[in-house]
Amino acid sequence: MMQPVAVEPTQAGLPVDDAVWEVLKSHVGDRNFHHWFHHKTSLSISNDELTIGVSSPFLLNWMQKQFRDAVQRVAESILGPSARTRFVVDASVSDQVKPRNRQPADAKRKLSTKAANNSAPRKRNGGNNRERRFASLTDFENGPCNEMALIASRQVCEAPGSRFNPLFIHGGVGTGKTHLLEGTYREIRRQYPELQVMFLTSEAFTNYFTAALRGHTLPSFRQKFRNVDVLLVDDIDFLNGKRVIQEEFLHTFKQLESHGRQIVVTADRHPRLISKVSDELVTRFLSGLVCRLESPDLETRQRIVHRKAARLDADITDDALSFVARRFKNNVRELEGAINCLYTYFVMTRKRVGVAAARKVLADLERDCVRVVRLADIEQAVCQVFGVEPKQLKSARRTRTISQPRMLAMFLARKHTQSAYNEIGQYFGGRNHSTVVSAEKKVVGWLSDDNPIRIASEMWTTNEIVEAIEQQLLAG
Repeated sequence: MMQPVAVEPTQAGLPVDDAVWEVLKSHVGDRNFHHWFHHKTSLSISNDELTIGVSSPFLLNWMQKQFRDAVQRVAESILGPSARTRFVVDASVSDQVKPRNRQPADAKRKLSTKAANNSAPRKRNGGNNRERRFASLTDFENGPCNEMALIASRQVCEAPGSRFNPLFIHGGVGTGKTHLLEGTYREIRRQYPELQVMFLTSEAFTNYFTAALRGHTLPSFRQKFRNVDVLLVDDIDFLNGKRVIQEEFLHTFKQLESHGRQIVVTADRHPRLISKVSDELVTRFLSGLVCRLESPDLETRQRIVHRKAARLDADITDDALSFVARRFKNNVRELEGAINCLYTYFVMTRKRVGVAAARKVLADLERDCVRVVRLADIEQAVCQVFGVEPKQLKSARRTRTISQPRMLAMFLARKHTQSAYNEIGQYFGGRNHSTVVSAEKKVVGWLSDDNPIRIASEMWTTNEIVEAIEQQLLAG
C-alpha cells in the first residue's frame, strides 16, 4: 500500500498543493488524469474529506461512477484510513474548461465599455444593476400549443394599450410564458423606444412595495409604477394570499388601465383558479384576453430541439434529436436539459452522438425526472381545481358538485398510480371495487364525448379539467 503523502495542513475548503495532484495522477493514470481532471476539476481538503469539484451535474454523475474508488484510495493515502471523498458541482470549474481566448488588455477594456453601455437602458427601466438578456419573439417556436398567445403578444407589440388589455398568459412550468413576456418587452422597446416599459416579477413588485412601506416612500413607489407606459409582470400567482400587496397592485392596475397603458401578466393557472386573489382583480384579468400555453406537441418539440442543437458546436444526429423530442414531452426545460447532456457527452468524448449514445446518456436523466404520484397528490390537485375539501371528497354525499370531482379523482388515481381498485376505493371514503370501476368508465365516457362540467360559475370541458389537474400533478 502506498504510504501517506506528507502535505501541508490546509484550512477547510482550500485548494490542495501539487503533491496531491501527483498522487491522483498516479492512481488514475496519465491519460485519464489529463482527459478528465487536469484543468477540468478542482480539489480541496477539509479536515478528513477530499472534495472533487466538476463543471456540471451530468459530469458529476459520470465521474462518480468512473473514479470514485480511485479517488477514495487517493484520499486514504493522503489523509489516512478515515478519509472520505465527495463529488460536487463547482461553478468556478466551468471557466477552466471553456476555450481560452486571450485578448489584449485594450480589447478587454473596449468590450467592458461596450457591455456597460448596452446594459444602461435596462438599468433605467428594470431597476436592476445586472444586465439581463431578454428572449426574442423570433426565437419562439410556433405551434398549436401556443399559437394564440404568440399572435396576441405580437399584436400587443404592434399597438400597446389599444387591444388585449390586459393580456393574461397562463400555462404549466416550462411552456414559454417568460419567453413570451421577455420577447414582448424586447419588441416594444425596439418599436417604441420613447415608451417607458417595465418588466419584473410579482415577487420583485412585492419587494419594492415592502421596502417602500418600511422606508415611508410609498409616493415615490407609486410614481415609479403608475407612470409607466407598459407594465409586464411575470408569475402573478405569487400574489396569491398576499392581500395588502394585491390591493396595491389592483390600484396600480386601475391607474394604468384608465390611462390606456398596456398590462401583460403571466401565471401558472387560469385567473379563476388562483384561489386567494380578490374577485375584483380576477375580473380585471378576465376583462382582456386570457391565453393558455399547453405542453408542446411532438412537431413543435422537434423544431425546438433542432433549433437549440444548431446553436451548439456538437455533432448530434437528427435521429438522436428526434429521440429527445419523443421522450421528453412535458416542457421545454426538459428538452433543454436533455440537449445539454448530449452536448456535454460530446465535449467529453468527441464522438458523434447517435440514438444509441443518446439513449444511454439520457437514461439516468429520465429516471431522475420521473414524478411519483401518490393518492394524496391527486386528492390535493382535484380539491384545488374544484374548490372542495378533502373530507367532502371522501364523504357519502352524492351531489354533482362532489360526485364528479370524486369520480375524476378515482380515474386519475388509476391512470397515474399503481394503486388497485380496492385501495383507491378505501382511500376515497371506504368505497368498494365496483364503485371505482364504474367511476373510471364514466370519466372515460365524459372524455370521449368531451362533456362539460361546471366549476364555480364557469363550464369547462372534461378534457380541459383533466389537463389542468395533470399539469398540477406534473409540476409537483
